[in-house]
Amino acid sequence: MLHHRVDGPESGAPLILGPSLGTSLRVWEPQVPALARTFRVVRFDLPGHGGSPASGARTVEGLADLVVELADALGMDGFHYAGISLGGAIGATLALRHPGRVRSLAMLCSSAWFGEPQGWRARAELVRREGTPPLLPAAAGRWFAGPGDEALLSDLAQTDRAGYAACCDALADYDLRDRLAEIRTRTLVLAGREDPATPPAHARLLADGIPGATLVEVARAAHLANVDQPETCTAALLAHLPADPGMSVRREVLGDAHVDRAIARTTGFTKDFQDLITRYAWGEIWSRPGLSRRTRSCITLTALVAHGHLEELAMHVRAALRNGLTPDEIGEVLLQTAIYCGVPAANAAFSVAQRVLAEPRED
Repeated sequence: MLHHRVDGPESGAPLILGPSLGTSLRVWEPQVPALARTFRVVRFDLPGHGGSPASGARTVEGLADLVVELADALGMDGFHYAGISLGGAIGATLALRHPGRVRSLAMLCSSAWFGEPQGWRARAELVRREGTPPLLPAAAGRWFAGPGDEALLSDLAQTDRAGYAACCDALADYDLRDRLAEIRTRTLVLAGREDPATPPAHARLLADGIPGATLVEVARAAHLANVDQPETCTAALLAHLPADPGMSVRREVLGDAHVDRAIARTTGFTKDFQDLITRYAWGEIWSRPGLSRRTRSCITLTALVAHGHLEELAMHVRAALRNGLTPDEIGEVLLQTAIYCGVPAANAAFSVAQRVLAEPRED
């Protein structure tokens, strides 16, 4: 498993931070104090970097699989994701391959394509022969617009040659230029204006290609913009990430249309109740890592049938579909309730569910 570190409250919404090639989880230290006040922040090291052993992963898809393995081990069914350079490419790949799990995406100093494969393969061969120390002089000028961070440069010098070369191979084969429109996750694209590795033109291509993406360009920042300009980059991330994790989860489970209707109906008399269910039902219980959202949907359907809350049942049948249950699985849950909640209750529940399942799906 990837070496990682977890910061922040256990009840916080999961946020995974991916590093750049040649760096370690240390690269995110400027942002962690602010992010960990609210989020359950997970930083990881790429294979062969920092504390992670080298692995057989030689594609960005393989690296994304390692991140999913880490998320599974930590009980994170869904998570927000932010990544720098190669870390951003991993995030875009996750958003394509696991759209239901990536709640938001931030790509810092990243790209849909990092240049001709020959350059990456040549760098991989150099590192396999001589290690990473020959890369240090160029890295300092590429990573930093101002003074270099000696700790990060030391991380590069100590990176395992096989692990670094495998990541170069992954970058050589990476190209999402024709697939950006398929990314439906809410996305922030951030560029350093003095970044020679992924210039602002790369960020503009991402922002133009990903539907609804937000673009931020940071002055006096090179490839590690979050290190060069930590306050600006932290502010951009906080503006992008949901300020209220409970509301974010509520929207993900129930859908924007339902939540927007509920908010529109809120009055001075009901606002405290709306705040209570957002903070405790969605921000605490539905956000806990101990059960998947599929399992929580099964439990909720059963409880609503048992108590005859048919209007709420209709809402949560829709939620169950959003959480990945199939109509057949919903039917199995309701069949189980016939034994433990009573046949009349299950009969009414099947009627409600059948009506809901016949509705056009809201994406």
